[in-house]
Amino acid sequence: MIKKYSIQTLLDNYKFFLNKKVIVEGWVRSFRNYIFISLNDGSTIRNIQIIVSLKKFKKNFLKEITIGTSIHVIGIITNSIGKEQFIELESYFIKIYGKVDNLLFQQSILQPKKHSLEKLRTQRHLRFRTNVFSCVMRIRHHIAFSIHKYFNDNGFFYIHTPIITTSNAEGAGNMFQVTTLDLKHIPWIKDNIIDYQKDFFKCQTYLGVSGQLEAEAASLALGKVYTFGPVFRAENSNTSRHLSEFWMIEPEMAFYHLDDNMNLAEKFLKYIIQYIIEHCVDDLYFLTHYIYTNEEESLLKQLESLLTINFEKISYTESIKILNKSIHNNKVNFLHPVIWGMDLQSEHEQYLVNKYFKNPIIIFDYPYHIKAFYMRINNDEKTVRAMDILFPKVGEIIGGSQREERYDVLMTRMNKHNINKKLLYWYLDTRRFGSVPHSGFGLGFDRLVQFISGMQNIRDVIPFPKTPNHA
Repeated sequence: MIKKYSIQTLLDNYKFFLNKKVIVEGWVRSFRNYIFISLNDGSTIRNIQIIVSLKKFKKNFLKEITIGTSIHVIGIITNSIGKEQFIELESYFIKIYGKVDNLLFQQSILQPKKHSLEKLRTQRHLRFRTNVFSCVMRIRHHIAFSIHKYFNDNGFFYIHTPIITTSNAEGAGNMFQVTTLDLKHIPWIKDNIIDYQKDFFKCQTYLGVSGQLEAEAASLALGKVYTFGPVFRAENSNTSRHLSEFWMIEPEMAFYHLDDNMNLAEKFLKYIIQYIIEHCVDDLYFLTHYIYTNEEESLLKQLESLLTINFEKISYTESIKILNKSIHNNKVNFLHPVIWGMDLQSEHEQYLVNKYFKNPIIIFDYPYHIKAFYMRINNDEKTVRAMDILFPKVGEIIGGSQREERYDVLMTRMNKHNINKKLLYWYLDTRRFGSVPHSGFGLGFDRLVQFISGMQNIRDVIPFPKTPNHA
């Protein structure tokens, strides 16, 4: 029986398949002189060349095969005399699955020319078929798989945390509300007060911004856990680094201190990068030529360089000193003033990463008043055991901390942040029953894909981006 193989399998194992009959299926990328079909099935950026004999196929049939047509081909793998490929498929049977409407094709992004990424976004359902987007999606898959593999191999348990929640882990606003109330007939208790007892959950609910708090509860029983799921923010941010619906990875580890947390995060990122180097070379090469004109800016070289260095670790206080010293020495001017206690702006972070250290850095021990209530306060009572990992070009890629395990201190922090303790009674309970030092961090998955793929806009690394005014 003749078997079907992916194009990637055939090309990667071409010596094994020489002179063998195989089936391939895919979409036509080009058809030259009614002889040479370039076929792609999505398994790789590379195409396989199909040789068509006019003696075996009628010309009227071949005229129906245009760019984008999906076909089923049976043939024999042979050595290619052309320079572009090692092997080709000499076809003796072709079946057309789906033809292409020529008028619609002329208006689509499938035309064989380079389109802007802005143009590709106007036809998001078709951009999967473009070379650039198929490369990004394959890289995205391998990053996701490597994340699960790393955690599984290192004793972590995968936890599915709620998507619908009653609380905001960060203690801030900007959440999407979930309701089954009829918005045309809202039940009012009195002016401006809605009777949520009439709602599905009998209280206000939202799409979650994090699974961290629930993951903490699981880690205090299972030791090491992680979440990997969608999160939502209703911020009106129309930037190249923000999405309204995105994906987060959030590991939580019992008996981990801040140093353990930072070391794990660095090893984790390097593992992912190593995995992508080993499994996505073709896609990285294509994206390099798509994005850059200078060979020195190779994505592969950029990623490989990260594996040979240790991420620089500096305290927040040290970072402020470096920034002020650079200003004093007239090396840089910032739009935002540099004052201890401020939240570092993107321009400050990018200067430290790209200009000063020229490497990824980990900044730790931030002022407590600019960080979330659950972060453990240091002995100086001014800073918390927080840490951020900053990468070139994309800025913060990981944010985490050692969590506050002391019940009385956590209560004080929640009071200062006006956190609803009734809603988070269960979170406080985890500090009443055998509390331990524990830590965790959050990794923005889409931002990591953006960094590794070299794409400038985060909307180009997720299949169907959700942003303000675009659902």
